Amino acid sequence: MKRMITILLAVLTGLSVVQAGSGKKLIRPAFDIVRIDRPVDLSGKLDDPLWEQAETLELLYEVTPGDNTPAPQRTLVKILYDDANIYFGFRCYDTEPEKIRANLTERDNIFQDDYVIVCIDTYGDHQKAYELAVNPFGVQGDLMASMNDEDINFDAIWESAAAIDDQGWTAEMKVPFKSIRFPKKDVQSWALNIIRTLPRSSRIQVSWTPIDRDIPSLLAQSGLVRGLEGIESSGTVELLPYGIAQSEANIKDPADGGSGLGKSETSGRIGLGFSYIPGSNFSLDGVINPDFSQIESDAAQISVNTTFALYYPEKRPFFLKGNELLQTPMYYSRSINDPLAAGRVIGKNGSLSYMYLTAYDRNTVIVVPGLEQSSTVASNRESFANIARLRYDLGDESYIGGMMLARNISDAHNYVFGLDWNYRFWGNWSFSGEGFYSDTQELNDPDLFTSDRDFGGSKYTAGFDGENYSGMGVHLVLQRNARHYGFYFLINDFNPTYQTYNGFFTRINYRQYLTNHSYTFYPKNSFIDRGTIGVTAYQYYDYSYEKREQVVQPSLSLTTKGQINVNLSYLVTNDELFRDVWFDGINRMHFSVSARPHSLLNFGFSGQLGRFIYRTSSPVMGKGHTLEASLTLKPTTKLNMNFSYSRARLSDLDTDALFYDGDIYRTVIKYQFTPEIMFRTIAEYNSFSKNFNIYPLFSYKAGAFTTFYAGMSNNSVDYGNPFGFTTTNRQYFIKMQYMIRT
Repeated sequence: MKRMITILLAVLTGLSVVQAGSGKKLIRPAFDIVRIDRPVDLSGKLDDPLWEQAETLELLYEVTPGDNTPAPQRTLVKILYDDANIYFGFRCYDTEPEKIRANLTERDNIFQDDYVIVCIDTYGDHQKAYELAVNPFGVQGDLMASMNDEDINFDAIWESAAAIDDQGWTAEMKVPFKSIRFPKKDVQSWALNIIRTLPRSSRIQVSWTPIDRDIPSLLAQSGLVRGLEGIESSGTVELLPYGIAQSEANIKDPADGGSGLGKSETSGRIGLGFSYIPGSNFSLDGVINPDFSQIESDAAQISVNTTFALYYPEKRPFFLKGNELLQTPMYYSRSINDPLAAGRVIGKNGSLSYMYLTAYDRNTVIVVPGLEQSSTVASNRESFANIARLRYDLGDESYIGGMMLARNISDAHNYVFGLDWNYRFWGNWSFSGEGFYSDTQELNDPDLFTSDRDFGGSKYTAGFDGENYSGMGVHLVLQRNARHYGFYFLINDFNPTYQTYNGFFTRINYRQYLTNHSYTFYPKNSFIDRGTIGVTAYQYYDYSYEKREQVVQPSLSLTTKGQINVNLSYLVTNDELFRDVWFDGINRMHFSVSARPHSLLNFGFSGQLGRFIYRTSSPVMGKGHTLEASLTLKPTTKLNMNFSYSRARLSDLDTDALFYDGDIYRTVIKYQFTPEIMFRTIAEYNSFSKNFNIYPLFSYKAGAFTTFYAGMSNNSVDYGNPFGFTTTNRQYFIKMQYMIRT
């Protein structure tokens, strides 16, 4: 393995000269921005006389589904700036304004509507960009883009307004310089693109710049906005105090459905978040006694017949900042479970970006990985988590970086040291990878976790018996992305004693070799807008080079009129060794279909049909399915009703004996009174656990961070006769937080 890595690095280093002369010439239009001497008055109608001073740019190119064809509707954009803000004004003409899709909804829930979005790469290095969007009702959406990935959890403080009229719609944005980061220069030149989305029969997107499908980097195909002079993000202080009060009651005896709820216990909690931003390239953030409870409950996942821990996305605001620097499974912010305090430093000095995060966790959770299963151990142990990150940007989405992840728990620890990189060459090729070394000193506490599961036949076991061991892991990807043909080749190699207490990494003791080849086609004058045929093949081995799994999976993806997306694949080869039993022919179909045929309706369904291993201590082959379906109705622009259903069934392949059969029903109903005020109810039934839960919530959001919540949760369990559904937990709460910014 070491020899192979050395050879690959040597070859790619030699290609750097070729890359410099082989890239395509990009059309990069430029726009000279005008400075104004007072703030623009935002009405959403472009009626402030200051807009007359701005030059106008037009979005000329349809880039989806068209291939840089003339835009079907005119979109004019004006840009201005003053000492403190940059402003964007949009005139979105529409010859059929009755077909505009727009909803009064909560923030970041606009991306099925008509909207305009600005993508601002303030450093022009193609590493990340701020994406700020607004729909025809003025509702905001913001994302952080980084090398063809987007983080929808990113939030910034900015203002917007919009209005619909008989010519289409207009919108305005006001973005404070305090809300974005940029180089310290007298005169700024930012990479910029602007895109308008029109969801009609197809999902049409028009762009300021042409987008070449043969170039995988979207950030590199931006235009330029020039002439920003004398701007700065001077000393900013943000304080985010919060208070929460709750009353909770639990069933007296969980084993007795008739025991009733115990006495309600009322508690309160206060805390503080803060940020100090002395300049545009540095920030210091912290939280003291934070409330990291989930206002939006995690949707239940079917865990039956699953031997590895389930992944849940991060929703806590503090841990979302700077995520673009830590996109690796070795770091999983929800591993920091219940911190008393946390702090973070983020900065950029030229091409060097850095971050350091520290947290004191009151109730530590450890995921112990394995070859065929993982174990999740919850504890009341206190721990310190420390994460450090450096990345040096080489340009054109290339970089090299290092990281350190540490977790200290009394007399135990886990340290991980890593090196990662991305190298782009020949225009649409890239070589990326990560290499890690871990050192683990286990807790010596068999009462907390006992297991004789060994790590790959070594002398070390998963149980907490005070062992000390180290491990190594490598993840390598060579890929080509282009207009038609693309492929990637992937290697994962993680030895039996590799671990990360700060990540979500559940499988070790394996070597994986995977390749994928795909061909994308774009029919003209067809019901199909885009299609891709492909095949994925891989093999798993354990560290003794015993074959564990082999797969060959052809696939087909189609995007058609009616905004219909279809994905089909079939495991023509799927063989696996599990619990020392070799299973041949675990063939099954994977499918997903989604559609947005009308502004009032969208739906989707997906699943797998065929053969599965019943993963018990004595595994056998089964036949069955997993299915998921969702339906969203929008009877009015303010009402949103989502109904989702998932189920899983498995029976013995030979005898038809039923192993399991269950489902989960979930309903989310939201009514948006104003852009700030919303009422939402979630109801969920899980037949596997026989739980029924309901979560009504009232929210008022004056901005991205100033919020008020009032709600309750009621959790019930079906005890059968004679008790039926009985409440086991009930909670009422209110929470308020207010952003103070200087």
